Amino acid sequence: MLITVVALALLFDYINGFHDTANAIATSVSTRAIPPKIAILMAACLNFLGAMYSTGVAKTIGGDIVSSAQHVDEKVIIAALIGAIIWNLTTWWFGIPSSSSHALVGGIVGAVMVSAGAIGLNFYGIFKIILSLIFSPIIAMATGFVIMMLLYWIFGNFSPSTINNKFKRMQILSAALMSFSHGSNDAQKAMGIITLALLSGGYIDSLEVPTWVKIAAATSMGCGTAAGGWKIIKTMGGKIFKLEPISGFAADLNSSIVVFSATLMHLPVSTTHVVSGSIMGVGSAKRIRAVRWGVAQQMLVAWVLTIPCTAAMGAVAYFIVKFIFS
Repeated sequence: MLITVVALALLFDYINGFHDTANAIATSVSTRAIPPKIAILMAACLNFLGAMYSTGVAKTIGGDIVSSAQHVDEKVIIAALIGAIIWNLTTWWFGIPSSSSHALVGGIVGAVMVSAGAIGLNFYGIFKIILSLIFSPIIAMATGFVIMMLLYWIFGNFSPSTINNKFKRMQILSAALMSFSHGSNDAQKAMGIITLALLSGGYIDSLEVPTWVKIAAATSMGCGTAAGGWKIIKTMGGKIFKLEPISGFAADLNSSIVVFSATLMHLPVSTTHVVSGSIMGVGSAKRIRAVRWGVAQQMLVAWVLTIPCTAAMGAVAYFIVKFIFS
């Protein structure tokens, strides 16, 4: 069962990689600043390096959702991962950018609730995580608007062709920063799940992430990123707002700052929603109507539904897993 947990966690990480590839490279690909294959290769390498950066987010995922490792066993974690994986694959199939972080939190909450009851959940920790998931895209929208306005103020007198040529090269840097920050936050979620399983099974004595778990999760996310997630890249790169090199640079730079700041504070955030918020903020700085708010509304619906839907999936999956392994 522990092997099953590790395999599913790494599968979740792999799917997270190709599901969220769009976060790092959609803007630079859509503006033709970087060829798609090179962009994906760069994102895969920097996702790996970012994943090796720290383990603070992993400890938050492993320690702040459940009240004690005693309330969690392999069945619970397997059920939570199954719920999150099904949701990620479903939203990817329909090209809807959704949050792997929301999906994982929802899956854990649902599985723990039906296995141990409310006593098994750390509601303060869950509240803290949900607040970070809710406010991060709102902050990204506001700071994206400010950064774009500053760029318009600084470069407003230059010709559009001159600005776009310069910022195409700058987008390589911003996409690299976004890729690193994405790996630094998202890969740690699988690390936290595996570490929690090891702790609850008595294989380790404290919630410290073993080196082999870090390497395995980083490699899995890097490989998933290399596979690409083209359906979501199309949505992120052009359906929310028609990006230009300067606006693509602003969105990536802003997103990388928001995500990496969350990593430094050991808070899990949805990179998908942070990037979406950044693009909306950047687009609003040009013109409110330039943003396709209908697409944004669809994403908001997926955002709101993710945790309750994956909680239900995790709960149902727990009963199935319990039946199979009983």
